[in-house]
Amino acid sequence: MLLLFVLFVVVYQWCFFKEEAIVDISLSEFKEAVEQEKVKSPITTQGRDITGQYKNGTKFKSFNEADSPLNDFLRKHNVLQIVKKEEGPSVLSSLLYSFLPIIILIVVFIFFIKRAQGQAGQAMSFGKAKTYEPQNKDKITFADVAGIDEAKEELQEIVDFLRHPKKLSRLGGKVPKGVLLMGAPGTGKTLLARAVAGEADARFYSIAGSEFVEMFVGVGASRVRDLFKTARQNIPCVLFIDEIDAVGRHRGAGYGGGNDEREQTLNQILSEMDGFAHDDAIIIIAATNRPDVLDPALLRPGRFDRQVVVAMPDIKGREAILKVHARGKIISKDVDFSKIARGTAGSSGADLENLCNEAALVAAKRDKKAIQQDDFEYAREKILMGKEKPMVISEEERRVIAVHESGHALLHLKCTRTNKLHKVSIIPRGIGALGVTLSLPEEDRFLMSRSQAREEVFVYLGGRAAEDVILGEITSGASNDLERATEFIKNMVGKWGMDEIIGLASFSSSGASPFLGKSLALHEGMSQGMQYKIEKRIKELLDQYYEKVKEIISDSKDKLNTLIDTLLERETLNAEEVIAILEG
Repeated sequence: MLLLFVLFVVVYQWCFFKEEAIVDISLSEFKEAVEQEKVKSPITTQGRDITGQYKNGTKFKSFNEADSPLNDFLRKHNVLQIVKKEEGPSVLSSLLYSFLPIIILIVVFIFFIKRAQGQAGQAMSFGKAKTYEPQNKDKITFADVAGIDEAKEELQEIVDFLRHPKKLSRLGGKVPKGVLLMGAPGTGKTLLARAVAGEADARFYSIAGSEFVEMFVGVGASRVRDLFKTARQNIPCVLFIDEIDAVGRHRGAGYGGGNDEREQTLNQILSEMDGFAHDDAIIIIAATNRPDVLDPALLRPGRFDRQVVVAMPDIKGREAILKVHARGKIISKDVDFSKIARGTAGSSGADLENLCNEAALVAAKRDKKAIQQDDFEYAREKILMGKEKPMVISEEERRVIAVHESGHALLHLKCTRTNKLHKVSIIPRGIGALGVTLSLPEEDRFLMSRSQAREEVFVYLGGRAAEDVILGEITSGASNDLERATEFIKNMVGKWGMDEIIGLASFSSSGASPFLGKSLALHEGMSQGMQYKIEKRIKELLDQYYEKVKEIISDSKDKLNTLIDTLLERETLNAEEVIAILEG
């Protein structure tokens, strides 16, 4: 600040008080110069002051001592005269010249002080929740939520309570204070919470669990108090805490005992929820995809006493979600949303929204007037397999890729209990795959039989077996297939109890403590002898299944070679074309 001020003063003095070289001469010297024609015309007179310039460029200043007029003398020697009225400096200009440096200094000083305070306040400021008013243009209702009808039904009475707080409690019943939404990412938990507020015409306050935790001790608890105070002043309202597992994890599980910042924040949340009366028109909704790590005190009755599972949508739900996201888009009449829903099993609402958006972008790039069925198909393949990526691949490696993918395709058709083959391609994709075999489920599956699991492993091993049988050589291209096959057999043996030798015992780590590392929790409660026995059995089953897959490949070797040649020529084949080739 000091350096800036010094620089400013120097520039100010130079700009406003810069003195030019002016020669003082007497009146007689002035008249002599005029007579000798050394003075440049015109000259300026103001009262008795005379200013002008010699022809050589030097400026001069003189004073008319006798106060005699110079008009006749100057006119006689052809010198023009500019007469200025004698005016003193204005009050405003005087004040400006006098106080301008001081004013600018004060302004600069205040600016830096405010900036320093802002930086300090930013570190200590309390986070504010995002607020959505009932009349907000982004208002969302249950009509905008599809595919999770069961969750909507459970939350309907919460909406009724916010609309009519006394109605549900007139017989002595107590409405839940808090609702915990549990589900996988992208299933619509946040959307559902906003829809509750929209249906009830209530204010909606949203904040993430991670926003409570700061580097300064006590800030998180203070933010909780501020948030709940705001909610009490604006009833009816919905208070939504997203990703509550950021602050709601088991207490006493980490280092530092119960005295760290996160646990103080959790204690404050528990205290504030106990302070709510049951007839207060305030509903706290929290969302998490890790309910297993939450502190039991959060889940007891009186706090988050209602737990709603937001599941992945089924085929009807996916169709409804696609229709919701198709609003506002120009859709062709040939689009069959039920067909798209059948081919997107396991997709969440966020996945389907992304699919609709990608289809719209694809159709726009193709200069279409409406989004058509093939645009949805292309968008789905782009999301599942990645965008086609041109690469320079030698013919030898192209053949290896074709053999590998043809092996997967053959096993898909031979194993009828796996997902249905959709497409096989040897075009490199953005996901890092040199080729891809895409299969899609015909229907939603919730159980896995032993024969289905066995055939899934067969399909994974099909690519490596085809390389072994057709080329007599194996490559590194099957690394991911082997990893997935090993994981499948590991579940069959150690989790699902599908192996006769190991028996019905389950050694799954799903119930392990969430505070142990994954590698530590994997073998928790298992002896080294059992661990060795399971690993040995996994290896035996892998070898056994691989020999079976090689046998299937060998029996169809001629047809497989035809498929390989066609794939090298066409690069991409759909399921119908693969079936036609293998059937001759």
